[in-house]
Amino acid sequence: MSDDHTHVQEFFGPRAADWDRRFPDDGPAYAAAVAELGLRKGDRVLDAGCGTGRALPPLRAAVGRSGQVVGADLTPAMLQAAVHAGRDRDGFLLLTDVAALPLRSGSLDAVFAAGLIAHLPDPAGNLRELARVVRPGGVLALFHPIGRAALAARQGRRLTPDDLRAEPNLRALLTGSGWDMTVYVDEEARFLALAVRTG
Repeated sequence: MSDDHTHVQEFFGPRAADWDRRFPDDGPAYAAAVAELGLRKGDRVLDAGCGTGRALPPLRAAVGRSGQVVGADLTPAMLQAAVHAGRDRDGFLLLTDVAALPLRSGSLDAVFAAGLIAHLPDPAGNLRELARVVRPGGVLALFHPIGRAALAARQGRRLTPDDLRAEPNLRALLTGSGWDMTVYVDEEARFLALAVRTG
């Protein structure tokens, strides 16, 4: 296991059991972000870095019982918390690294990723891996239930021009990774970037 994996698991593992209690009001923001994906009944969608699975119920509602929902996360304790919350009924949970997904190329219609990008050890390479498993024309949503400035304040840091989620930086990163960014929203109450799989 790489140091990156260990760091992520050491950060999220001890927080998993209390994660939903720490952020109890995020549900509507997740549902609204999922709605922005434009999913249809029967679609196949991945929640990359699913954590406790808060996006799984709205993803399941969007794709219906004929669709497929997979939640992938690197931290066993987060997936255990998802099971404890009953969210495994809404999607298949997979313990894996988004850098090497055990999924066929072009097998998905969309990827939803809440809070993931800041924890990627190789953002360009990892976004290319997400592009690999999505069909051309499929959609990626990079989401956070609060905006960049609010998140920085919560974490006690300042925003800098090299911030990965700043619009010009993120647009260039996505373009170089097989995505075309179509929507960028950075408000107090949410961050959302939508991108379409090119090629």
